[in-house]
Amino acid sequence: MRRISTTHRIRRKLRNRESLYHPSNPRYKWFVLANVMLGTFMAVLDSTIVNVGLPKIMSSFGVGLDTIQWVVTAYMLAMAVMLPTSGWLADKFGYKKVYFWGLFVFTLGSLLCGLSNDETTLITSRIIQGLGAGTVQPLGMAIITREFPPKQRGVALGFWTIAAAASVSFGPLLGGYLVDNFSWQLIFDVNVPVGILALFFTIVIQREFIHPNVRKFDFIGFVSVIIFLPVLLYALSEGNAASNSAGWGAPHILACFAISGIALAVFLTRELTTESPLLDIRLLRDRNFGLSNLFMLIFGLGMFGSTFLLPLYLQNSLGYTALQSGAVFLPVGIIQGLVSPIVGLVSDKTNPKIPILIGISMLAASFFLNYNLSFTSEHSFIMLALYIRGFGMGLIFAPLSSMSLLTISREHMAQASSISNTVRQIGGSLGVAILSTLLTSRTSFHAQVYGQAIESTSQTFQNVTQNMAYYIQQHGGSTLPTALKQGQTLLLQHVNVQAFIQGVDDDFFLAAVISLLGFIPILLSQSKKKSVVVK
Repeated sequence: MRRISTTHRIRRKLRNRESLYHPSNPRYKWFVLANVMLGTFMAVLDSTIVNVGLPKIMSSFGVGLDTIQWVVTAYMLAMAVMLPTSGWLADKFGYKKVYFWGLFVFTLGSLLCGLSNDETTLITSRIIQGLGAGTVQPLGMAIITREFPPKQRGVALGFWTIAAAASVSFGPLLGGYLVDNFSWQLIFDVNVPVGILALFFTIVIQREFIHPNVRKFDFIGFVSVIIFLPVLLYALSEGNAASNSAGWGAPHILACFAISGIALAVFLTRELTTESPLLDIRLLRDRNFGLSNLFMLIFGLGMFGSTFLLPLYLQNSLGYTALQSGAVFLPVGIIQGLVSPIVGLVSDKTNPKIPILIGISMLAASFFLNYNLSFTSEHSFIMLALYIRGFGMGLIFAPLSSMSLLTISREHMAQASSISNTVRQIGGSLGVAILSTLLTSRTSFHAQVYGQAIESTSQTFQNVTQNMAYYIQQHGGSTLPTALKQGQTLLLQHVNVQAFIQGVDDDFFLAAVISLLGFIPILLSQSKKKSVVVK
């Protein structure tokens, strides 16, 4: 009897252990949430960790801002191209399977980035990374919204946001440490072991789900969207590049704008007329969902477009190391991670528009503070803007996700997630292209203005250069003619630094104005009680 009872207890323990990951177990959805958070952490991590390494990558490859911005843009662009396709792939082949292969491609791309020895190989590897991340991120959101009932969805999405917030905080810090103490390649290699762990958890935890009614693949829509986005971003990036002497009026730039416009028209026409669209943009007719996506486009233009500015300013203008510039972002994600679950819980019971509007105000205020950055900005002033930004972002994401998807039926959830993430990535890609182009042009403009203010024949200029030459001669041991040239060079370098800082300030001012435009779609959206479910 004892032997039988012992065997029975062992079998019961094994059944209980297996049931932890069974869909009928109430804890199953929380295991799935943890698994999805790990994948989201990796995808968002590579959007933030690379920013602190850009100055080192620029110097390593000997390229300028107009080239190195593609390290950021290529990743976001590949994500934007893949996001519309991920929903169809998941419906066709299964959510677990496609999510697994998305993680695999992302991990492979990370490995290839670390092995890159020139800018072309790195940008190509970033595209591979983005293809994997563009699969993982929307499917993770769709899996969460499918597993959690509406009354718990806000809390779940709040915790899901923690993964993104942790990437915002620890990504730049980790990247700065690796760049300063080892090499910039390690900011990509760090994803490989985490990716392998996420692949293992996906196999063990997630159940498979295949949509019973799979629509046909919209090949025309897919081709038109992969033509529209890259060609448009190329035109925006190269219109003011140093290699393009003709500027915006260059024939190939105008041709790119024309091609992207035609491709966009084909895409919209196709998606609105076919029975099996790549992106069911007819879901945008739902008022809350459509307006929320308009806000995400605006948010992407301002927020994601400005994320690469601060590390460049800190390292190139104030002399921060990569680790120091990464450390300033640590409080942002911590604040966002602490605020998001609380706001998600509150927004499930109240009007979600209230925290979103407050968050937009704080986000715009943080950009306006950055508009006043200078060569002598103190660390406390820089951190104040980031504290406000982290709190504002924590107020926005969870209630916005809950509000936008509240009236979307379960069978449309994958399509809705693909649309939302695609719009956000398009906004971010356009933002990086627009603000980097603006930074180049405004820096050049301010350099010319400051250069005209320095008259080489003026008494003030001569007094300053002579005093600098005297100091250099006394402390550097140079001859007087050499010291005079060195003094003039230092003065011109200072002017160029000031011009760059002023260009960064102009970018932040534009980001603040763009963020304020987000008030419009949120104010026009409806409350929960007025929502109508899209069938």
